[in-house]
Amino acid sequence: MVLALLMAWVGLNCAPAHATGTAANPAKQYPITAYGAKGDGQTLNTAAIQATLDACAAAGGGVVVVTTGVFVSGALFLRPHVSLRIEKEGVLKGSINPDDYPQVKTRWEGIEREWTAALVNADGLTDFVISGEGTIDGSGDEWVRQAQLQRQANAQPIGPPRGRPRLLGLQNCQNVRVAGLRLHNQAVWCLHILYCRNVTVANLTITADHNIPSSDGIDVDSSEKVRIVGCSIDVNDDCISIKSGKDADGLRVNRPSAHILIEQCHFGYGHGGVAMGSETSGGIRRVRVRNCVADAGNWAPIRFKSQPSRGGVVEHITYKNMQLLGTGKAVEFNMAWRMVPPLAPPAPVLPVVRHVRLVHLWGSTTVVGDFHGLPGSPITDVRFRRCRIRAQRGLTLEHTRRVRLAGLHMAVQDGPALVQLSDVQ
Repeated sequence: MVLALLMAWVGLNCAPAHATGTAANPAKQYPITAYGAKGDGQTLNTAAIQATLDACAAAGGGVVVVTTGVFVSGALFLRPHVSLRIEKEGVLKGSINPDDYPQVKTRWEGIEREWTAALVNADGLTDFVISGEGTIDGSGDEWVRQAQLQRQANAQPIGPPRGRPRLLGLQNCQNVRVAGLRLHNQAVWCLHILYCRNVTVANLTITADHNIPSSDGIDVDSSEKVRIVGCSIDVNDDCISIKSGKDADGLRVNRPSAHILIEQCHFGYGHGGVAMGSETSGGIRRVRVRNCVADAGNWAPIRFKSQPSRGGVVEHITYKNMQLLGTGKAVEFNMAWRMVPPLAPPAPVLPVVRHVRLVHLWGSTTVVGDFHGLPGSPITDVRFRRCRIRAQRGLTLEHTRRVRLAGLHMAVQDGPALVQLSDVQ
């Protein structure tokens, strides 16, 4: 009974028969090659693949299949009752021509605006699956190389600036499952879950070259009831980031990220393992991270970041059963993160971080961590339980209130285990 309720809560059974079919009545399959797509790694297949998606929807739904081969494409837009499957030897590879990605209404970096479409887009859809044993490759390495050549040539961009395309963009969707795929070299954020509800992300392998900027693994953005399980992530930014809008626009939209479960994941290289923020304006609450492993190369598996201009409340966050294998830090709380001009004015109510539980963290790090709250909004009510960390350097507290360290055992090689710059009890 409990398992059934949990599966309903996270949307594990979200895909209806018309999207994926059943053993007795399988959904009709639409191979993209039947509509003219060529998997030669050279042909631009945007029109052929989009025609397949449209035909599948017009016929009442089914599964569009990327078959064996390397299929180059620009932005694609899923349709109602249509799921997408990438077969084991199939690769959907993003074009590096900016003209292949139209501008769409979305939110980018916490602000609603027109921005570059993702490679695969779903907006306002319900009950579908994106899955398979194949690969979606964003060609991020080629985007980086192209930008380097433009800088060397001092080439001036023509027209308004356009961003690099995300890999998968889910927006205003419900009852979604993304599973099994290898997602590689996103040009910028990999899987962006925006304004969605009941989303399951399972068993993805997400990798990006370490010179691709802002190559986040998974961004959960003002979305609710999201479960991420069994994913392995190695990227050049946060492996997973929970967001809810930025500054005045985020406060205007005022939509939280809430009821999120992340479990059994592996975090390789990355700026964070699971980060809260820095876009916190709509609030982040009820997030559980459990039974995960963070490798050396991960800067801070447990990460909270915001700025005075953000506002928002981040609360009831639990990290439990996390192994640290030589990470940079165990924990990082920074409420004045990346204060780079031009700075927005402080929000009417400063960002709040409170009610955080850190349970059974163990292993080795370079630094145990640091807490940097704001003078007008200290980090409040953080409790360690059954934590044992070996580190070269210890823990720093600044502008905190009720950080309970009785459950934290630190074996520190250099300097004091605890540096308390400012703590309000």
